[in-house]
Amino acid sequence: MKLTSTVLGTPEPRALAEFYSKLLGWPIRTDEPEWVTLRPDDGGAGLSFQLETGHVPPVWPPADGAQQMQLHLDIEVDDLEEATVAATAAGAVLADFQPQDDVRVCFDPAGHPFCLWTRA
Repeated sequence: MKLTSTVLGTPEPRALAEFYSKLLGWPIRTDEPEWVTLRPDDGGAGLSFQLETGHVPPVWPPADGAQQMQLHLDIEVDDLEEATVAATAAGAVLADFQPQDDVRVCFDPAGHPFCLWTRA
């Protein structure tokens, strides 16, 4: 077995794929109205974006009765501050709650959380 992709639901698959393409530098491979994929050039596992018209973004930090975060992406970076600037310039939103000094929790344009982190 081989994991090929993590799939994120979104009301705008192409827009979310473009965000992650900018963030990660991965090219768009499949581009259909309801399904868009990114894969790194090295052939490793990629990201896919599936149309979800009823998408409800999760809440961070968790709150009773709200959509819970079921997964998040961890993205290792060399320079945390530089990566945070690049992510927000691409359309990410920095979370108000930051649980660690060496991690920045952000939200992508569809509201999915992801973490930028660097080795201490």
